[in-house]
Amino acid sequence: MTRTLTLFSVLTATAVLGGCATYQVHTDSDTTLINTVHCHTVAWAGGFKGTSPLRNTAANPLNESRLRDAIAANLQAAGVTLLDKPDEADCLVGYGIGVKQVADEIYPDGWYGGGWGWRGGWGWGWGGGPWGWGGWDATPMVYNQGFLAVDLYDNKSKRPLWHGTTNQNLEGVTGTEAAKRIQAAVAAIFTKFPR
Repeated sequence: MTRTLTLFSVLTATAVLGGCATYQVHTDSDTTLINTVHCHTVAWAGGFKGTSPLRNTAANPLNESRLRDAIAANLQAAGVTLLDKPDEADCLVGYGIGVKQVADEIYPDGWYGGGWGWRGGWGWGWGGGPWGWGGWDATPMVYNQGFLAVDLYDNKSKRPLWHGTTNQNLEGVTGTEAAKRIQAAVAAIFTKFPR
């Protein structure tokens, strides 16, 4: 009983710690170009203004402002100077706030995807079925997943240099909570920002 309680406590603590705000940052870059362009100064590539398709959908103008502030703070911390005049900058920095639809599988026993896990009262096993080796058909589940992105462009050629993105759900979040989430996500993206 003591071993079971200890194991349960360790698993619970691991699950709680695993649920803390960690961000998976995905990046892509033009490796040839990024090795020849040095971004000591940057300017904004644009914004969600005017006729942008994002203006009336995902782009809350307050969140856009929070995102720009977070990016500017991280640029400064990285030793990059943000200029007001795009023509004088080495590089341009862009950004995005969005939502994408993601499909996942849900099995009748309530588990997502296959894999090792508790099989709806039938014990531990592998796969989607109650006996641990598959069996029940999965039903697709579609949900919205929010993301933030930061992009870097060579100002001379206007070619993209680097793209960094991470998941961040801002749906229904406002004020200081939105600012906190945006700052945390941008800080995570900047851990992989090219230096």
